[in-house]
Parts: sequence; C-alpha cells; structure tokens
Amino acid sequence: MIPKKQTKADSAALTEHSRSEITAILKKVRKIELRTRGLVRESFGGEYRSCFKGEGIDFEDFREYQPGDEVRSIDWNVTARMGHPFVKKFTEEREMTVFLCVDISASGNYGSFGPSKREMMAEVAALITFSALQNKDKVGLILFTDRVELFLPPSKGTAHALRLIREALLFEPTGERTSLVEPIHLLINAVRKRSLVFLISDFLFDEDLNADLRVAGRKHDLVAIQVSDPAELELPAAGHVRLEDPETGRQVEVNTSSAKVRHAYNAEALRWQEEIDRQFKRLAIDKISLRTNEEYLPALHSFFKRRQRRDVV
Repeated sequence: MIPKKQTKADSAALTEHSRSEITAILKKVRKIELRTRGLVRESFGGEYRSCFKGEGIDFEDFREYQPGDEVRSIDWNVTARMGHPFVKKFTEEREMTVFLCVDISASGNYGSFGPSKREMMAEVAALITFSALQNKDKVGLILFTDRVELFLPPSKGTAHALRLIREALLFEPTGERTSLVEPIHLLINAVRKRSLVFLISDFLFDEDLNADLRVAGRKHDLVAIQVSDPAELELPAAGHVRLEDPETGRQVEVNTSSAKVRHAYNAEALRWQEEIDRQFKRLAIDKISLRTNEEYLPALHSFFKRRQRRDVV
C-alpha cells in the first residue's frame, strides 16, 4: 500500500507538472496570437478584406423616392401609409462564414528546419482567424486525420479565436494517417451555407478525391494551403539513415550518400508534387504552397494579388 505522505507528494508533483504544461501551452498560444494580430493590423487584414467579400445584399432601411431610383425598388405598403413614394435601401452583405480545415495527422509533427509543419499550419490558421474576425466574419474549425477529429461551429470573438488556435496547435488526435474523405464529406453534406474554406494540409496521402473535391469546390469557395518541409522534397546527403513513415510506422534504411539514391528520391518527390498541383489546377481550386524553412507571408501576399487581379477581370 502506498503511504499517504507519498501519495500527496506525487499528487503535488503531478499538479506542478500540469501547471508547467498549462503555462507552456498558454505561452505558445499567446506568442502566435501576438504575432498574427500584428500581421493583421499591418497589412494582411486589408488584403483579406479586399479579396473575400460577402455575397448578396441585406435590407437596411426605407428612404423617400428620388428621381432616378428604380421603380421596382418602391415599397408600395410604406408608400400607401406615408402618402408619397418610399423605396427600400439595401447594403452589401459583408459577413461570411469561414472554415479552417486543418490536417493534424502524424506527418505534421515533422520539421527538419525551424517549426514543425503543424506549428506553421496553426500559425497560418491563426492569421486567417484574426483577419476574418476583423472583417466581422464567423470562423469554424475542422481538425482531421483520416477522420474528423474535432468540429467547432462558426462563431466570433477573441475567446473563440484563442480556442481555435489552441486546438489547431495542441489537440491530440486518435488517428495518425491523412485522408480528405471525411472532412470533405462533412463540408459537402453538413455545412449548408456557402463558406470560404481554407484546407490546410501537407497532402501526404494516396487517394483519388477528384469527384469529392470538385463538388466541395463548387459548393464552397475552397482554398488549399500546402505546408511542406524541404527535406521531404529533397533528400539531404547524411550517410546511412533509417527513415520512418510517422503515419504507418514503416521503416526503411537508406544510404543518402549515394547520388543515385538521392536523385531517385528527389525525382519521385517532384513527380508527386507536380501531380498534387495538377489535380488542384484541374479542379480550378486555388492553391498556396508554403515551406517550413521560409517565411509564409510572401506566398500569401502573392496569392492575394493574383486573386484580386482575377476578381477584377
């Protein structure tokens, strides 16, 4: 039997460990919040606002008829009550619903340089979240592996934004592999209102989703953001190493000193990447490519400029 004194000591140690973990979590979330809020204020929020507008119009008020107004805009009930013509006044509907669909599979924990892919995904998600909230848009979250791990309905407010960041960064998934099947089906079948959807993933999967992605891209404004690590696309010369697939646990020993091995690996990685890009282009889905060893803002700025030019045309 464990002595009572030892149990209390263990409990105190556990409590102290928990406090330390909570403090570390809050620091991570706070750091991402401060950085992304600053970027939104400096430039990103304005670019987001100019690219993504609400759809349709909302009724605002009535006003007296003026020469040149459309006769069809006259409200005959109000006109009859007031004794002279009144028209309906409308304003552009600004509010949108935004969904962040974030991959939290095991491959996202990899990072050969600087942050892991998951950390970059969480920071990009935070940047979009604060931009959307500044634009008075609601933001929802879908975390997925080979299943939907977490669904948070769209909402507003700082507390909601901080929860989105925390979950994207630290949620512990039950699955390890990557699949878009379930999150895409959720977007198609359960998210009824047309939404702006940012699909954030490394897209390390082997499945044909052309039909489902096409349906999702027609129902929603879908933007794919691919986060990759440089070592995944170009094998470094590091001698004999054991490589492990974090999603399947499969291991293989590779002689990375061999130029032939590196060339074959790099060629296959390039072929895979070109196929991913080709699929999104064929489906007319916008795609942004980010690297963990590079600052992500230039790629996002470039995307917004392209999007603005396309919308103007």
